[in-house]
Amino acid sequence: MRSPCEASPDTISLSPAPGGEGSFCPRSRRRLVLIAAILASALGFIDGSVVSIAIPAIRSDIGASLADAQWISNAYALTLSALILVGGSAGDRFGLRRIFIAGIALFILASLVCAAAPDARFLILARAVQGAGAAFMVPASLAIIAKAYPKDERGRAIGIWAASSALTTALGPVLGGLLLSAFDDSIWRAIFAINLPLGGVAILLLLKVPPDEATGQRNLDLIGAILAIVAFGSLAYGLTAPTAEAHQTSGSTTIFMAGGLAALVGFIIWEAFQKTPMIDLSLFRIGAFSGANAATFFLYFALSGILFYLPMLLIAGWGVAEATVGVLFLPLSLAIAALSGPVGHLSDRLGPRLPMTVGSMIVAVAFAGLAVAVGSGMHSFWFAVFPSMVVMGLGMALVVSPLSTAVMTSVEDADTGAASGINNAISRVAGLIAVAAMGSLAAYRYASVLGDKAAAVPGFGESVGGLSPVLEAARLAASDAAFSAIAWAMAGLCVLSAALSWITQRASGRDAAARTMAARK
Repeated sequence: MRSPCEASPDTISLSPAPGGEGSFCPRSRRRLVLIAAILASALGFIDGSVVSIAIPAIRSDIGASLADAQWISNAYALTLSALILVGGSAGDRFGLRRIFIAGIALFILASLVCAAAPDARFLILARAVQGAGAAFMVPASLAIIAKAYPKDERGRAIGIWAASSALTTALGPVLGGLLLSAFDDSIWRAIFAINLPLGGVAILLLLKVPPDEATGQRNLDLIGAILAIVAFGSLAYGLTAPTAEAHQTSGSTTIFMAGGLAALVGFIIWEAFQKTPMIDLSLFRIGAFSGANAATFFLYFALSGILFYLPMLLIAGWGVAEATVGVLFLPLSLAIAALSGPVGHLSDRLGPRLPMTVGSMIVAVAFAGLAVAVGSGMHSFWFAVFPSMVVMGLGMALVVSPLSTAVMTSVEDADTGAASGINNAISRVAGLIAVAAMGSLAAYRYASVLGDKAAAVPGFGESVGGLSPVLEAARLAASDAAFSAIAWAMAGLCVLSAALSWITQRASGRDAAARTMAARK
């Protein structure tokens, strides 16, 4: 799931590039840059959603546990979250085309390793490398468009990129679900292998474009990135440990959580004393900026938790076909694509507070409705699950554009790039922590409902067959209870996000500059 600010042209510097018409790229080659950026964005945007649908097949094919499944997702999210700001800086320092090609190449090579992975540990390691490639590929995909097109053509090009990205984000899970439904479980490997032709075409197109000039003005905060990986990786591992059953103990959970918190403190101290930090901590002195990012964390925590565990419940728990489950992601993508523009205009007139608050509450209602429907044993995708996804999509469409506005308008113009990068990273860290923490909640609730039957029933989200009617009924009831607990927790976090939006955001645009300047003083 992409971050709230990722598709905004304000997330990157739009200063003129060297060359004719303020561009390094000749007019005849600009379309090649745009097509390459669209293809690369497709790789990054659909990865998370399609992999979520493929998790039950992956678990069945290579014998992955629930904890393994969490890390198949989180290894990618961890390196992407920690390195994405470094990736943006690298594009400025070494040239966008060079870094973009390198990021795509690393991403597709890691994808091929994922496709050939013999076991869960190998796949997790390959996913971490894939996330590192995405950290350099994702920010460059939009930045290179802005640098290749002159100002008077830039808006149209970015609009084409955004529309194409929305389309691929919507269709990716549907096509992936159809593929998974048509073949046996081993077909999950093709989902990673398809990245080779897409990424290969993007690289070939970029090689036909002249290189842009590297500015060499931004340092790469590699120590900060390492500290971030250690901090968030340790925290996520500590939160995942209770899911790993006999392989972990409460002592290891405490050690990793304490180590993660210590590394996080070290990261903050390191960033505070850097001349060119990866994260400008001074921005958090601005109340509206801090509030918007806190709201982002809780809302995207909730969204990521639902979108990771719901496909697992439907496919492995209820036996719903992957092709049907792929439709889950359509309401979200289509609602955001259709409504972000009108909602953005509304936010300009009314300020971001009202749409952010109302949208977050609508998402909370959607998740609460999902919790009630699943918890009551209503096993109908089209009548119990899909309507909640439609409501959730409408709520998110109300939030995404105003949230971007809130982040951008809370800081001075010179800080918009840094502000957007921070917000992007926070949304990804939220997803990382959500997948780790909610697995432990699901495993605990699942085991508590099963009681003395737990030893005879496979774990939550694991595809099974051949159980007796009594054990199958117990497994299904426990699966429903486990996901219902997740959904209720996520609904509560959405309410918290709504409260933060109402308290911290401005009601209108009139006082934005005054409040920002006052906060700076």
